[in-house]
Amino acid sequence: MFNPTIAGITLRALLGRKRVFLLALPAAVLLIITLALKADHAASTSWPAEVLGRVGFSALLPLTALIIGTSVLGAEIDDSSILHLLATPVRRESIVLTKAVVAAGVTMLFAAVPEFVAALIASGRAGAFAFGLGLGAVLGSIVYTAVFVLISTVTRHPVAFALAYVAVWEGVVTNLVSGAKYLSAEQYSLALANSVAKDDALDAHLTVGTALVLAAIATVATLAAAGNRLRSFTLTGDA
Repeated sequence: MFNPTIAGITLRALLGRKRVFLLALPAAVLLIITLALKADHAASTSWPAEVLGRVGFSALLPLTALIIGTSVLGAEIDDSSILHLLATPVRRESIVLTKAVVAAGVTMLFAAVPEFVAALIASGRAGAFAFGLGLGAVLGSIVYTAVFVLISTVTRHPVAFALAYVAVWEGVVTNLVSGAKYLSAEQYSLALANSVAKDDALDAHLTVGTALVLAAIATVATLAAAGNRLRSFTLTGDA
């Protein structure tokens, strides 16, 4: 199901040209904010969880995943170069899974790793807090990229719809409707992070068991839907 050739092409496209600087920008902002607060000796002992939870899981992680997840398929669909790939005897599910794996890995590099480093700086040690936030960001990288890969297969404007998802669903609805937390990639990430870090300031509303099960279901369901959608494409265009 994982195609190394497609993975290599996708990875080179993601990390080539000027895009790598765009991917590094949100992480740089997070680290600068963390260093500034650390140097200022913030009086509140809860600031690391509050800042890294909000800035990291509400901004850095989804925005990085958005840029990457909508790029791995969205650009090819938009310029119709996906048709050349579909003309090969590669299974549609393999294309989706390979691109999602690459997207998740690159998102971890530019979001989960900086989140872990920022937590190290904030806490001053490699303890439960840093590892918790790092693990939470890894989980979020997987779920978010799966969602954005799906979005890129169902619309010609994936960035706009992905931004709407992050801003409206994750940013507003999940904070206003209690049941929406069960369908929130951010809450899955925070639940895992809090299960290790044990910090109430992370504002996690799900148990880790529930979060992991729902995250797995969401990831499998979205990638299956993306594969099914890709099967509807034909060599003459979008069906």
